[in-house]
Amino acid sequence: MKLRIPKPKPKPKSEAKPEPAPENKELPAQRDRLLEKFTVMQADLGGAFYEMAIRDHVRLDVLTRKAAELQRVDAELLAAERLLELARADAAGLCPSCQSPYGPADRFCPQCGHALVTGTSA
Repeated sequence: MKLRIPKPKPKPKSEAKPEPAPENKELPAQRDRLLEKFTVMQADLGGAFYEMAIRDHVRLDVLTRKAAELQRVDAELLAAERLLELARADAAGLCPSCQSPYGPADRFCPQCGHALVTGTSA
C-alpha cells in the first residue's frame, strides 16, 4: 500500500497582506508634530494670559484669537488620532453617535459613552 502525501496548496494572492499606504507611514509623524505644536500653543496661551493678568491689562481679542488657533490644531490632532485608531488591526468600527473608533471588546464608546451593544445580556 502506497501512501499519498498531498502537495501543499499555494496560498491565493488575496490572502497576502497589502503594503501599508505611504501616507499611513507619515501619519504617526504628523500626529507627533501636531501634539508638539498643540503643547507649545497651550503653554503660550497660558503664558500670555499670565503676563496680561500681572500687568492688569488683559486683552480678550488676543486671547480669543490664540484660543481659536489652539482649537483648530486640536481638531487636526483629533482627526490624526482617529485615523491612527482606524488603522489599528483591532479596531472594530466607528461609533454611530460620534464616529470615534472603538475596539472589539468595547460595550460603550470610549469617546462619548454611547452604548455599542443593543439589548441586555445579564
